[in-house]
Amino acid sequence: MGVTRAQWRVLAHLERKPGQRQVELADRLDVEPITLCRIVDRLEEAGLVERRRDPGDRRAWQLYLKAGAEPLLGKLHGMAEELSAEAFAGLSEKDRTMMREALARVRANVDAARDVKASA
Repeated sequence: MGVTRAQWRVLAHLERKPGQRQVELADRLDVEPITLCRIVDRLEEAGLVERRRDPGDRRAWQLYLKAGAEPLLGKLHGMAEELSAEAFAGLSEKDRTMMREALARVRANVDAARDVKASA
């Protein structure tokens, strides 16, 4: 598909929550800010992501997907659905739904805990 796993993670996070500050996203992805900067540089060069100055802090950058990311994200979502079908094979639809809801709750809890720590 032309993107690395790390790049896909960045795209997925920006799709869920556009306008994240670069430093916040690095924290969420558990990578060093300079590492994320390089990933974003490549995504920006590919026309998939853009940086915009944060109106509340001129030193900070907010990250947004560009329209060129939409077709790629569609393909990546298709691949993710195939992988999900393989991973959840043998589980009933009810069990799949319960598992997804539980994992979503875990993700939300982790994100909330990070947000609390970041604001402290």
